[in-house]
Amino acid sequence: MGHDFLGVGEWTLVVLVMLGAVPEVAASWQFLLVAGHFWRNDYDVCAPVFPRTAVLIPAWNEAAVIGASIDRLMSLEYPRQALRVYLVDDASTDETPQVAAAKEVQYPGSVIHLRREKGGQGKAHTLNHGLAIILRDDWMEALLITDADVIFQADSLRKMTRHLADPRVGAVTAYIKEGSRPGNYMTRFIGYEYITAQAAARRGQNVLGATACLAGGAQLHTRANLLALGGRIDTTSLAEDTFTTFQTQLNGRRVVFEPHAIVWAEEPGSIIGLWKQRLRWARGNVQVTKRYRKLWFRRRRGHRLGSVTFGVFWFCLFLQPIFMIVSSFSLVTLYFANDDGAWRAFHILWITNAVTYFFITAFALLIDPPIARHTWRQGMMFPGVVNLGIVLYTCVPRLFRDLAHETFAATHFSPDRALLAGGILFIYAWPAVSMPAACLAKVAEPHRFGRFLSPLVVYVVGYGSLLCACTFASYVKELRGAEMKWDKTEKTGKMVVPT
Repeated sequence: MGHDFLGVGEWTLVVLVMLGAVPEVAASWQFLLVAGHFWRNDYDVCAPVFPRTAVLIPAWNEAAVIGASIDRLMSLEYPRQALRVYLVDDASTDETPQVAAAKEVQYPGSVIHLRREKGGQGKAHTLNHGLAIILRDDWMEALLITDADVIFQADSLRKMTRHLADPRVGAVTAYIKEGSRPGNYMTRFIGYEYITAQAAARRGQNVLGATACLAGGAQLHTRANLLALGGRIDTTSLAEDTFTTFQTQLNGRRVVFEPHAIVWAEEPGSIIGLWKQRLRWARGNVQVTKRYRKLWFRRRRGHRLGSVTFGVFWFCLFLQPIFMIVSSFSLVTLYFANDDGAWRAFHILWITNAVTYFFITAFALLIDPPIARHTWRQGMMFPGVVNLGIVLYTCVPRLFRDLAHETFAATHFSPDRALLAGGILFIYAWPAVSMPAACLAKVAEPHRFGRFLSPLVVYVVGYGSLLCACTFASYVKELRGAEMKWDKTEKTGKMVVPT
């Protein structure tokens, strides 16, 4: 074993090792903020208000889902005379125009079908086509942007509009839940993830007073806010909803998350579908980070986007793959410099990870019990089998050592020093290795045995590692200047939504 004393270079490596725990610590901090949501919220200035609301839906080949979505919008607990649905058909080649025309007849004056003969420019351009028409007169007082597959619960819109009683509020977003039932392992992972990313994290952002992103499928804007944005949605990136969210707050208006306004969406049921969606989101976040580079960690009056806390939250998520790689590389390097020091750093890192894992998982499963009952297995398995094994080994090492001794004794196998060293190095390198390992699930999915192999890989390496691999791929795409292509995920309309 190496010497106990750590030099300056080795202490630097220890600090870099601990970067691997920073994203989870930051996430726990954001969750702790939720405890303050009962007193720091917008409800004291809410009131029942029903502004004339235009619902704007961009649609391309959405025949399978658009009819049901419009029907649910027309059955909202909202004055019919104060609600209009504008469906912007982006040159669809399926039955979307026929479905839209039928709904226009079914709901005369309430559903308006707008057809673009030349489409394919992306969601933001489609939204702007409809927005230009809606803003031509003064009827619209609020605009709800949603997606063709999103189903709103009956009381959701009025719970959102009540926040517009506060003139400081420019935009409101809702809690989107994954609605596939029974779904599959992937949709259940997404369902659990949405508890953490929305029900918990966005409550924390309400408390902080800085919101990262309006949910693209449920964003309500005041007319004044839209006009302050120039009457158009940003078309220069793949994250038009995040740009809109940031600019709203930079203009001095508040963005509010309403956790009791529930909407349901069909999310990807495959790794390839998830990859398309998350690569688009992650690359959009790269573009947002570059666009607002002068904003980070610089506090300004009128908004809190430049606060240290919000910056930490943003970059811990944005740079998580980098943190994992640096942490693993530093731990392996420290092993060759001072293996005793590496072992101690490893234990501190993984004890921290264990504490944050148990806290975040328990919190998420408690904050939305109905979804938790459907997704608790995926919540427990979110880090993957290997990571859970490392967590358990860190927490109860004697149990693992005794089990290993008994196994070796029963099999008459005695591992040599080289094999033990290889196992230790594998564990040290695992956080970085897990990302390319997660990519194997994507590669295998289209092939003959992918149906069985891909879920197994995701459970072993972790859904979180799969998301980090998507984020890392977004760095590469942006550095290469790849085309900003809008890869739409396929919708089937197979959702079971509570009435």
